[in-house]
Amino acid sequence: MKIILATSSPYRIEAMKFTGIPFEAIGSNINEYFEGRPNKPRLLVKHLSKLKAEAVAKDCIDSLVIGMDSVGYFEGDILEKPKSYEEVFERLKGFSGRRHQFYTGVTMINTETKRLLQDMALTTVKFRYITEQEIETYLKSNSQYNTYALGYDPLSHLSSTFIYSIEGDPHNLLRGIPLARVTEMIREAEK
Repeated sequence: MKIILATSSPYRIEAMKFTGIPFEAIGSNINEYFEGRPNKPRLLVKHLSKLKAEAVAKDCIDSLVIGMDSVGYFEGDILEKPKSYEEVFERLKGFSGRRHQFYTGVTMINTETKRLLQDMALTTVKFRYITEQEIETYLKSNSQYNTYALGYDPLSHLSSTFIYSIEGDPHNLLRGIPLARVTEMIREAEK
């Protein structure tokens, strides 16, 4: 059975290679912003991961298709890729010395048996106290900040030093894929 990762994310693709499991990656190209979408992070990531898996699975036979979606959560707000410098600046300033959450939904569809498995990973991140100058320096040094769901890169750049502690699967935060759970789910879904 082929394993297909329904993503074009270079972070998820690179992380999936760590498992040693052969796979292909196919982007899902779904519209994530639609009327009536769930407004709770747990429900939203599960729903969007399912839409992504379904979009790719319809064109696959004898495959296990894996869809994923991630969002941040802070003080009652769902956080997605920031749309402006001002938005990410204020977000990072708000994170200073505080905790925020990162949710990833995982949906697997076995196209042979039509079996569907779903789960969700939660990672909590605490920032150290950071200054406005540090935020400005990071944003000026990394023009890619708007490609990260939380607005910062936990793997590199100055922003990786903002992280004081991580609770939960670190790969979930670092690469948007909860590797331990995904590996377990693959074994379950292939049965």
